[in-house]
Amino acid sequence: MEESVNKINPNGFLAAVQETFPGKCQDIRGYSPLTLAYIGDAVYDLMIRTVVVEQANRPANALHHITVQYVSAGAQAKIAEALMDRFAEEELAVYRRGKNSKPHTMAKNASAADYMRATGFEAVLGYLYLNGNMERALELVKEGIAAAGMEI
Repeated sequence: MEESVNKINPNGFLAAVQETFPGKCQDIRGYSPLTLAYIGDAVYDLMIRTVVVEQANRPANALHHITVQYVSAGAQAKIAEALMDRFAEEELAVYRRGKNSKPHTMAKNASAADYMRATGFEAVLGYLYLNGNMERALELVKEGIAAAGMEI
Protein backbone atom coordinates (compact mmCIF):
# COMPACT_ATOMS: atom_id res chain seq x y z
CA MET A 1 0.00 0.00 0.00
CA GLU A 2 1.37 3.38 -0.98
CA GLU A 3 1.74 5.97 1.77
CA SER A 4 0.08 9.26 0.94
CA VAL A 5 2.21 12.28 1.74
CA ASN A 6 0.72 15.74 1.81
CA LYS A 7 3.05 18.28 0.29
CA ILE A 8 2.59 21.90 1.11
CA ASN A 9 1.78 23.89 -1.96
CA PRO A 10 2.69 27.45 -0.99
CA ASN A 11 0.30 28.74 -3.62
CA GLY A 12 -2.54 26.36 -2.67
CA PHE A 13 -4.94 27.79 -0.11
CA LEU A 14 -3.79 31.40 -0.33
CA ALA A 15 -3.96 31.36 -4.14
CA ALA A 16 -7.42 29.76 -4.04
CA VAL A 17 -8.68 32.47 -1.68
CA GLN A 18 -7.15 35.22 -3.80
CA GLU A 19 -8.61 33.74 -6.98
CA THR A 20 -12.07 33.30 -5.48
CA PHE A 21 -12.10 36.73 -3.81
CA PRO A 22 -9.91 38.94 -5.99
CA GLY A 23 -8.73 42.15 -4.40
CA LYS A 24 -5.98 44.62 -4.95
CA CYS A 25 -2.46 43.26 -4.74
CA GLN A 26 -0.47 45.06 -2.09
CA ASP A 27 3.16 44.87 -1.11
CA ILE A 28 3.19 42.84 2.09
CA ARG A 29 6.02 44.96 3.45
CA GLY A 30 3.55 47.84 3.57
CA TYR A 31 1.12 46.04 5.89
CA SER A 32 1.02 47.20 9.47
CA PRO A 33 2.49 44.73 11.97
CA LEU A 34 -0.92 44.45 13.62
CA THR A 35 -2.47 43.43 10.29
CA LEU A 36 0.20 40.76 9.91
CA ALA A 37 -0.43 39.62 13.49
CA TYR A 38 -4.18 39.51 12.83
CA ILE A 39 -3.83 37.01 9.99
CA GLY A 40 -0.90 35.27 11.70
CA ASP A 41 -3.06 34.58 14.76
CA ALA A 42 -5.57 32.75 12.56
CA VAL A 43 -2.83 30.82 10.73
CA TYR A 44 -1.23 29.71 14.01
CA ASP A 45 -4.59 28.78 15.52
CA LEU A 46 -5.45 26.66 12.47
CA MET A 47 -2.05 24.92 12.63
CA ILE A 48 -2.46 24.00 16.29
CA ARG A 49 -6.11 22.97 15.93
CA THR A 50 -5.17 20.75 12.99
CA VAL A 51 -2.43 19.01 14.98
CA VAL A 52 -4.69 18.53 18.00
CA VAL A 53 -7.59 17.18 15.93
CA GLU A 54 -5.32 14.79 14.02
CA GLN A 55 -4.03 13.31 17.29
CA ALA A 56 -7.40 11.91 18.30
CA ASN A 57 -11.12 12.30 17.84
CA ARG A 58 -12.15 13.95 21.11
CA PRO A 59 -15.05 16.02 22.38
CA ALA A 60 -14.81 19.67 21.35
CA ASN A 61 -14.29 20.77 24.97
CA ALA A 62 -11.27 18.47 25.31
CA LEU A 63 -9.87 19.73 22.01
CA HIS A 64 -10.26 23.30 23.24
CA HIS A 65 -8.44 22.62 26.54
CA ILE A 66 -5.48 21.13 24.69
CA THR A 67 -5.43 23.90 22.09
CA VAL A 68 -5.41 26.80 24.57
CA GLN A 69 -2.16 25.49 26.05
CA TYR A 70 -0.48 26.48 22.77
CA VAL A 71 -2.45 29.48 21.52
CA SER A 72 -2.34 31.64 24.65
CA ALA A 73 -0.21 34.79 24.64
CA GLY A 74 2.04 33.25 27.29
CA ALA A 75 2.66 30.12 25.23
CA GLN A 76 3.26 32.11 22.06
CA ALA A 77 5.68 34.41 23.91
CA LYS A 78 7.59 31.36 25.13
CA ILE A 79 7.78 30.00 21.58
CA ALA A 80 8.89 33.39 20.22
CA GLU A 81 11.70 33.60 22.80
CA ALA A 82 12.85 30.10 21.87
CA LEU A 83 12.96 31.10 18.18
CA MET A 84 14.93 34.34 18.50
CA ASP A 85 18.17 32.85 17.16
CA ARG A 86 16.32 30.94 14.42
CA PHE A 87 14.56 33.86 12.75
CA ALA A 88 15.98 34.97 9.42
CA GLU A 89 16.94 38.65 9.23
CA GLU A 90 13.68 39.71 7.58
CA GLU A 91 11.61 37.58 9.98
CA LEU A 92 13.37 39.19 12.92
CA ALA A 93 12.59 42.65 11.53
CA VAL A 94 8.89 41.69 11.21
CA TYR A 95 8.96 40.23 14.74
CA ARG A 96 10.40 43.44 16.17
CA ARG A 97 7.82 45.57 14.35
CA GLY A 98 5.03 43.39 15.72
CA LYS A 99 6.47 43.31 19.23
CA ASN A 100 6.87 47.09 19.28
CA SER A 101 3.44 47.86 17.83
CA LYS A 102 0.77 49.65 19.82
CA PRO A 103 -2.24 47.31 20.03
CA HIS A 104 -5.59 48.70 21.11
CA THR A 105 -6.28 45.73 23.37
CA MET A 106 -4.34 43.43 25.69
CA ALA A 107 -4.87 39.81 26.63
CA LYS A 108 -6.66 39.51 29.95
CA ASN A 109 -4.60 36.54 31.13
CA ALA A 110 -1.12 37.62 30.01
CA SER A 111 1.45 40.21 30.90
CA ALA A 112 1.93 43.13 28.53
CA ALA A 113 5.42 41.82 27.68
CA ASP A 114 4.10 38.35 26.81
CA TYR A 115 1.30 39.87 24.76
CA MET A 116 3.76 41.95 22.76
CA ARG A 117 6.10 38.98 22.12
CA ALA A 118 3.07 36.93 21.02
CA THR A 119 2.03 39.74 18.68
CA GLY A 120 5.52 39.75 17.15
CA PHE A 121 5.37 35.98 16.67
CA GLU A 122 1.94 36.20 15.04
CA ALA A 123 3.19 38.99 12.76
CA VAL A 124 5.98 36.70 11.52
CA LEU A 125 3.48 33.91 10.80
CA GLY A 126 1.18 36.35 9.00
CA TYR A 127 4.09 37.66 6.95
CA LEU A 128 5.16 34.14 5.96
CA TYR A 129 1.60 33.11 5.13
CA LEU A 130 0.94 36.15 2.94
CA ASN A 131 4.26 35.53 1.18
CA GLY A 132 3.15 31.96 0.43
CA ASN A 133 5.87 30.47 2.64
CA MET A 134 3.84 28.07 4.77
CA GLU A 135 6.67 25.56 4.84
CA ARG A 136 8.79 28.08 6.76
CA ALA A 137 5.86 29.00 9.03
CA LEU A 138 5.30 25.34 9.90
CA GLU A 139 9.02 24.82 10.42
CA LEU A 140 9.19 27.73 12.87
CA VAL A 141 6.12 26.58 14.79
CA LYS A 142 7.43 23.03 15.09
CA GLU A 143 10.92 24.17 16.12
CA GLY A 144 9.53 26.76 18.51
CA ILE A 145 7.24 24.33 20.29
CA ALA A 146 10.09 21.83 20.65
CA ALA A 147 12.63 24.45 21.77
CA ALA A 148 10.18 25.83 24.33
CA GLY A 149 9.68 22.31 25.74
CA MET A 150 6.01 22.27 24.82
CA GLU A 151 5.74 19.19 22.63
CA ILE A 152 2.22 18.47 21.41
